[in-house]
Amino acid sequence: MISSGLFVLPGIVFEDTGPSLLLSYLLASLMMIPTMFAKAELSTAMPKAGGDYFFIERSLGPLAGTLGGFSNWLSISLKSAFALIGIGGFMELIKPGVPYGTVKLIAAGFCILFTVINLKTVKGTGKVQTFLVFLMLGLLGFYIITGLKKINLSHFTPFIPYGIRPVLTTSGLIFISYGGLTKIASVAEEIENPGKIIPLGMFLAFGIVSAIYLLVVWVTIGVLEPSLLKNSLTPICHGARAVSGIPGEILLAVCAMLAFVTTANAGILSASRSPMAMSRDGLLPPLFAKTSRTGIPYVSVLLTSGFMLAVILLLPVKVLVEVASTLMLMLFMFVNFSLIIMRESGIEEYKPSFRAPFYPYLQLLGIIIYLFFIFEMGILSLLISFVFLVVWYLWYRFYVKKRVRRVSALVYVMRKIVAREIFGKGVEEELFEIVMERDRMLEDRFNRLISRSPILDLEGPMSFEEFVKVSSKVLSSHLGIPREKIEKLLKEREEISSTVIGKGLAIPHIIVEGEKKFEMLIVRCRKGIEFPEGKVHVAFVMAGTLDERNFYLRTLASLVEIVREKDFIKRWLSLKDEPALRRFLILQRKK
Repeated sequence: MISSGLFVLPGIVFEDTGPSLLLSYLLASLMMIPTMFAKAELSTAMPKAGGDYFFIERSLGPLAGTLGGFSNWLSISLKSAFALIGIGGFMELIKPGVPYGTVKLIAAGFCILFTVINLKTVKGTGKVQTFLVFLMLGLLGFYIITGLKKINLSHFTPFIPYGIRPVLTTSGLIFISYGGLTKIASVAEEIENPGKIIPLGMFLAFGIVSAIYLLVVWVTIGVLEPSLLKNSLTPICHGARAVSGIPGEILLAVCAMLAFVTTANAGILSASRSPMAMSRDGLLPPLFAKTSRTGIPYVSVLLTSGFMLAVILLLPVKVLVEVASTLMLMLFMFVNFSLIIMRESGIEEYKPSFRAPFYPYLQLLGIIIYLFFIFEMGILSLLISFVFLVVWYLWYRFYVKKRVRRVSALVYVMRKIVAREIFGKGVEEELFEIVMERDRMLEDRFNRLISRSPILDLEGPMSFEEFVKVSSKVLSSHLGIPREKIEKLLKEREEISSTVIGKGLAIPHIIVEGEKKFEMLIVRCRKGIEFPEGKVHVAFVMAGTLDERNFYLRTLASLVEIVREKDFIKRWLSLKDEPALRRFLILQRKK
């Protein structure tokens, strides 16, 4: 979170706001609250890698997911480009009055350097990173404590010299400074106990960094003459010089460089993973998912770095910040929409460990506020954002829509093989919801089902008639229903529509009389069963009562996902025994 938004931005925007810059930082922090709560809830309900992109795509579909993915990539890239300009801006300390063109060239040089680093390795040292963060916080704390004694209160009058509107507009610009707060959601699935750790981490970061921002800006305005603060690219370092002389300036320069380097380098790393994830989901060409022998997505890294170089060299720094903040505001609007959709969907398995307070009023307020600030950003940033939206829609319309059939295809497969007795009012919507949240299925019950289901491990070959007789006999003993009845239902089910869902795969299902009954038979036949639609090596035969419809649909969605994995049949046929078959299914479900 701590980067150019603190070490560079105050000098750029002070001319527009005067001392009320302090109020702009406060308002920007308050603007983060709706999204912070929304992401805390979504992360604990769906602790999956991808963060914003994953939440938006899974709740609002590929159209919004495409926008979320692009916005996430662009906002991180722009924020990182801003950090690189901060590095170049520190030439002013060495050579005052350095041309801004030189600052940009230095920033571009560091961009190339970090690109090379990211192409070589992604190995980070957590202990070193933690040390650097604490060192940075310690230096900022030293600046605050020593600076409080030298504040000149006359620098704060008049407090709002240009009216309230510049204060609001500047709050939207400063908003980018808080963008790192919720990025922890991107690695949610790698965190132990995410239900506790993610909200706690976000709230602590929000409180600590908000306090640091306000105190540092307060001290800087209080110790520097307005003429020195206006348009400075190193305002905090100038403030440190006013407080502690050249040694203080050097210490804060080191502090700032630590912030810039870690933000810019990590920005290229994290931003480049967004095109890779989108490529894997079919939203971008497969080229962007290509990785080197060491697993680095080199095409995505080069794309991200090329974009950052372009904006560094072509965009004025204030416009860069405006566009980055606009895209972030847009992204956060969709995150709050996602929370509302997930809450109102009625999905049974949506069970977050943390629930956002004041729902839905806080989220609706956040959406309205973000929309207001988007329109307050200025004509140029709105124009650039509009161009981005047009490109995004055209890309979705002519590329994504034709290729991404992840949800609809799965719904179609399920619909094709679901027993006709299951269909009733609202079943299409139920199928869609189940597929959308299949990653949050009740794994305990599914695992118990796999653990207790009988397995027929056959050599074959076998006719369909023989298969029906053997299956009916096994299910009869588990359901307490006559074998002849089950045999008749299985044959009728296959006559209505085939339950073969792919080469060598079938999922027959029948509805039986009674209540609270659901059983599954797992079948492996190495030489194949001759179904009417072709030879089958793997079959999951399910039988249940109508009141178990919901669990049946969820089990079906899970099984379809499992058997659609690459080389499933080959791996299934190579497994040694029944315990291995059970373990394989459970592990595939977890995957």
